Amino acid sequence: MRVLGREDVHDFDPFLMLDAFDSSNPEDYVKGFPWHPHRGIETITYLIEGDIEHGDSLGNHGRIQSGDCQWMTAGSGIVHQEMPRASSRLFGTQLWLNMPSKDKMAAPRYGDILGKDIPLLDEEKAAVRVLSGTYMGRQGAMTPRHVRPTYLDVTVRPGMEWTVPTDHGDTVFAYILEGEGCFGPRPEDCVPEKHAVLLSDGDTFRVQAEERGIRFLLLAAKPLKEPIAWGGPIVMNTREELNQAFRELDDGSFLRH
Repeated sequence: MRVLGREDVHDFDPFLMLDAFDSSNPEDYVKGFPWHPHRGIETITYLIEGDIEHGDSLGNHGRIQSGDCQWMTAGSGIVHQEMPRASSRLFGTQLWLNMPSKDKMAAPRYGDILGKDIPLLDEEKAAVRVLSGTYMGRQGAMTPRHVRPTYLDVTVRPGMEWTVPTDHGDTVFAYILEGEGCFGPRPEDCVPEKHAVLLSDGDTFRVQAEERGIRFLLLAAKPLKEPIAWGGPIVMNTREELNQAFRELDDGSFLRH
């Protein structure tokens, strides 16, 4: 499910796209995502349940399994594939994070994160996994080099209210994986699972879990406020940069490293 994308880039800057997947039927997903290019972005695949094999033009091969995360910096260009294996449930998200114009041609790199290495703070009101950024003094499993978002996986227990400080000027949003919660005082501020909530500017994020509790991903980062030229899996700043990328794909000079 495409949660946010091309039409939302200015509201969610520097987050470009969020795809969510949740299926117990392998026929939905085993065809996977065969070889395709990326440039100018980072892709963050957080696999809550399932098994995905991957490979790329740099010769890397591997897999991520339940609880793992793959943080890929496409930078100047990479060609890769992601092929889910049949499992009892495939459940997770892929987030596209924009890169600043000065860094878009940086060398590609990976930041694979094993689930066991993601800090877990199990508190009275909530359990919080820290993928990146900091929470209650704990540093996340990944320290990005370009845009440095806070990325938390939060489970709030039924009926509990959970809060966390935020920085003024940051883009802050939540994607609800399971359950339901209220993000404000009005009835329409109560939002069910499989929806995203974009928050207004402020210094505190607050959610009240409903009777089933709520599990959500919380993302926050400073917007880049740069022009965006988006062509499929490639995101640059100008149309000329985009055209150049596609010319390089045609003539075989796309890969720089």
